[in-house]
This record gives sequence, C-alpha cells and structure tokens, in this order.
Amino acid sequence: MIGPILFSVFAVAAIAGALGMLFSKNPVSSALWLILTLFCVAGLYLTLNATFIAVVQVLVYAGAIMVLFLFVIMLLNLAELPRLQTGDGKRFLGYVGACGIFAALMITTSSALGVLPEPVSVGVAAETGSALNLATLLFTQYALPFEVIGILLLVATIGAVMLAKRRFV
Repeated sequence: MIGPILFSVFAVAAIAGALGMLFSKNPVSSALWLILTLFCVAGLYLTLNATFIAVVQVLVYAGAIMVLFLFVIMLLNLAELPRLQTGDGKRFLGYVGACGIFAALMITTSSALGVLPEPVSVGVAAETGSALNLATLLFTQYALPFEVIGILLLVATIGAVMLAKRRFV
C-alpha cells in the first residue's frame, strides 16, 4: 500500500525538481535542483526494488557528476545566465498542451501495437536487479560493449583536457 504512494511522491518531487532546475536563474541553484531530481529518481528506483541501480544513481550521478558540474560552473564563473525574452502564458500553456497530446498519442499507439512492457512481480524484480546478476551480465555477455564505452569515455576525457589546455595557455 505504501509503495504506490511513495512512488507518486517521488515522481511529483522529481518533476518539481526538474521544473525548478529549468526555471532557476542562478546556475548553482539550478545544479542543486538537479541534485534533488536525481535523489528523487533514486527513490523511484527504490520503490521498484532496484536497490543497486538506486545506490549507483546516488553515488555516480548525484555525487560525482554533480560535483563535476559545480566545478565547471565555478571554473566558468557564471554569475547569472543571459536574460531571455519573457513571453505570455499562452505559449507555455500551448507547450504543455502539446506535450500532453504527444504523451497521449504515444501511450495509445504503444498500447495498440502491444509494445508496452509487462509488469513483473516484486520477487523477479529483486532477483534480476541485484548487483550479482547485473555484474554477471555486464562482464560476460556485454563485456565488449562495456570496454568500448570505457575507451570512448577515455578519449572524450583526453579531448576535453586538450581543448581546455589550449584555451588557458
């Protein structure tokens, strides 16, 4: 009984955090709103019995990646973002309505085509979402894509360092 209520609370808080991130004028407070959103997503994973993914979400995204974002914001010395044109509420309501219509169309189309995933039981979710099962799949069946992604991230990091070095020297 408490699971659906917690899921709804985390979902609403994640949407509120995402909107706070989008509409915040200060980049640092925008990053803090993003941290709230990432913690709420971790809570959503916990309500779905994916504890390993929830812990990784907090450690990697809400921890390491957000520290990196804050360092970049401080390095670039962004005091405030440039002002954008302010519009009336009609444009915003039109955008929200278009997103709602698009979501309804996607749900209708996916249910008509039968591509919606089947819900799984709590036991199956807890068994397949464990760290042991994920590690077994990652290091056996998906070992080559895992190594390729690691090499791509290394090349991207070296490229970013080289670009930043040229700019400041």
